[in-house]
Amino acid sequence: MSPRLMGLARKLIRYGAVSVVCTAISLTILGTLVASKAMTAGWANITATAIGTVPSFELNRRWVWDKDGHRSVAAEVGPFCALSFAGLALSTVAVHVANGWAANAGMGTAARTLTAEAANVATFGSLWVAQFVLLDRVLFRSPTPPQRHPEPELERV
Repeated sequence: MSPRLMGLARKLIRYGAVSVVCTAISLTILGTLVASKAMTAGWANITATAIGTVPSFELNRRWVWDKDGHRSVAAEVGPFCALSFAGLALSTVAVHVANGWAANAGMGTAARTLTAEAANVATFGSLWVAQFVLLDRVLFRSPTPPQRHPEPELERV
């Protein structure tokens, strides 16, 4: 396997691991808030996603893409949050619709909670690949080294 392919595989595995950790954090918060009826499903989803975005940014930046040092708000934090909150907007609609459907269907608390979590996972799962490409190719891309052009050979006389 080529070094480039190995690097991509390493990033995908680590990105997947970060996704699992941050999804577990978000779903725990979402499930707790929905089950306890502390918030509506939509607001619980907003809260859970906002909290899960912080470790997601840091783990992706440091562990997946090996970035350290100063964080640029304009070049990294802002665009990462925009990506996360675009997913949040879509998942909030999905969670709200799914939870409304579950409530109208007369489902109990556990079933409503699972329905909200399933809608969240389905939405973010569908955006997972697109986000990886954007993070890898745009947001956290490595600077490309300057191209070296060989010197033209001079003809010997």
